[in-house]
Amino acid sequence: MPSTSSPRIGLALGGGGARGLAHIPVLEALDDLGIKPVRINGTSIGALMGAAYASGRSGQEIRDIALEIFADRNSVLSRLWQLRPRKFADVFRGGPVQFDPLRVLEVFVSDYLSETFEDLEIPLRMLATDFYRCEEVDFESGPLLPALAASIAIPAVFRPVRYGDRFLIDGGVVNPLPFDGLRASCDIVIAVDVVGAPVPRDNKDDISMLDSLFGSSQILMQTITKQKLKSDQPDILVSPPHDSIRVLDFMKAESILDKAESLRTVTREKLEELIKETMEVT
Repeated sequence: MPSTSSPRIGLALGGGGARGLAHIPVLEALDDLGIKPVRINGTSIGALMGAAYASGRSGQEIRDIALEIFADRNSVLSRLWQLRPRKFADVFRGGPVQFDPLRVLEVFVSDYLSETFEDLEIPLRMLATDFYRCEEVDFESGPLLPALAASIAIPAVFRPVRYGDRFLIDGGVVNPLPFDGLRASCDIVIAVDVVGAPVPRDNKDDISMLDSLFGSSQILMQTITKQKLKSDQPDILVSPPHDSIRVLDFMKAESILDKAESLRTVTREKLEELIKETMEVT
């Protein structure tokens, strides 16, 4: 276990849909070293992973939960059936049927999370986006699920979340890799970028509507992150291999985790080296 003089670790977990399962090997790397971050910032799927970890779940437990949830397609479909529109009018709300993100969390993961930010073992900052005010909204206190629902509300998949007088959507729209703010209270900042990029599909002559929508979002989020990196850099920046995983490919959980396994070793080795350097300086 690290001593009380060990450097303070800050962890930023980015948005990227199903690719966000790649956060898990990074969490396992921290567990390998017996280290807990002093703060976690999370956007979208990163907010969900951060919430589970801050709730006291180990990286291995989060891996087991993810694999269990997405092990059986029929079980997933059964849960999705619980999320169907309750009112016939909801089918015709001006476009494709969108899921209620709060209900999704209640059906799939609420049993694994703390009820409030105050119950968490690690301070957590979740990011969402105010749709009409075009600005970032941060959550660090109060009920956990409503804030998390706002942070994961990917446009076209989830309905915006009404929070007071605000309508909130996915935090990745304004801040897909939220390492900003950690430097003030942390000695070492780790950021995990899982956004990905559009890739050509086999035997496809055009780009599907969903690929166009989500691919455009990936391009925009990459642009935001590149601009942020020009003014500040996390001490450790890791990302899973570039691949063809789509935003909603959660049924490929095992494959995503296998491909991201190298992040566990890379994070552990880089962090050990930085801790050693920091301790020598002090």
